[in-house]
Amino acid sequence: MNGVRFPGGWAIETLCKAHNRRSFNSGNEDVNRWLNQSALQSQNKHLSSSKVLVDDQRAFVGYYSLAISQVDFSELPPEIVKTLPRRQLPVAVLAWLGIDAKYQGRGLGKRLLATALRDCYDASQSFAFIAVLLDCIDLPAKAFYEQFHLDELPGHPMRLFISFQMLEKLMQTA
Repeated sequence: MNGVRFPGGWAIETLCKAHNRRSFNSGNEDVNRWLNQSALQSQNKHLSSSKVLVDDQRAFVGYYSLAISQVDFSELPPEIVKTLPRRQLPVAVLAWLGIDAKYQGRGLGKRLLATALRDCYDASQSFAFIAVLLDCIDLPAKAFYEQFHLDELPGHPMRLFISFQMLEKLMQTA
């Protein structure tokens, strides 16, 4: 995951007003709505951070949004929390990820996910957390994320996680 590569001239950028969000259509109204109505506002309020993938013509290809949160130790698997305090624990959150329908099926979602997880790992050097969590929008999204070492959170079938230890291993082997 260290060397995520996109086609020549493509770039990952922090979301800003100059990005043509209205041109983006992932095929999922919730993913589109978050980008168009909430992503920039949430970023300006320091509630989340969004990055966009643009192609060599500056077309909006995809995006992801990250945030931080807490989860009660009782919601996490015993193997993660066995030595941790019994309280709210810090987590990174992959809040949203979407690829424009015109670009789907090219492996870009995988690369964007790898980039998002790399951003989480890099942030862990300054802000500690025990896992990255995400809520799947539907079953196809769940199947996509489960390919990449994200496991179901016990009792929450649509919430997945990757422990920091697993994230660290992935980053060291990439």
